[in-house]
Amino acid sequence: MNKLHKYFESNDGRLIHKWIHYFDIYERHFDRFVGTDVNILEVGVSHGGSLQMWKEYFGKGATIYGLDINPVCKSFEEEQVNIIIGDQGNRTFWQSIKPTLPEMDIIIDDGGHFMHQQIITFEEMYPLLSANGVFLIEDLHTSYMEEYGGGYENPNNFIEYSKPFIDQLHAWYSRDSRLAVTDFSRSAWSMSYYDSILVIEKRPKQPPYDKMTGKPSW
Repeated sequence: MNKLHKYFESNDGRLIHKWIHYFDIYERHFDRFVGTDVNILEVGVSHGGSLQMWKEYFGKGATIYGLDINPVCKSFEEEQVNIIIGDQGNRTFWQSIKPTLPEMDIIIDDGGHFMHQQIITFEEMYPLLSANGVFLIEDLHTSYMEEYGGGYENPNNFIEYSKPFIDQLHAWYSRDSRLAVTDFSRSAWSMSYYDSILVIEKRPKQPPYDKMTGKPSW
């Protein structure tokens, strides 16, 4: 049981609701930020318990932003924790708030889980992710649920929306004019799909190259 999971199991503060297998995913991708001056945005505050969990996990250098549509969540502000009230499915809202925000090192989308919310949040906030940051979209099982605007092979669900990113990650090697290098190709280092989660890690990239060392055998 890792540190985050232990915190969750012993939590007697504000409510936290998480799928248990998420904790290993968090630890794998977030551990390098512990103890640093990290900026974190979590979309979806709910009862505020996960914001307290991140504060404890990342330490005193962390600045945490929580975003929720429910104005009651504003009362969860405390030292290191800032609350923004707004609609993640509204582009105009994002465009108005982005100039007031710093670059984010970690963005976690645990908001409404509707397809348009996940897509708009990613499109608006991925450019605000720092050059070595992590963007984590969770509860992607809603891509298979009609009531969230999803459904298996529905072209509007987030899973289908994200599949072309795999091609963009490899666009450097394309010999087809339809697949060109994009800003995503230049900035995305990896994509990790897990049960209900997609993690995209940034790292500045130059055109990839290969080389050989050593002596040939023939």
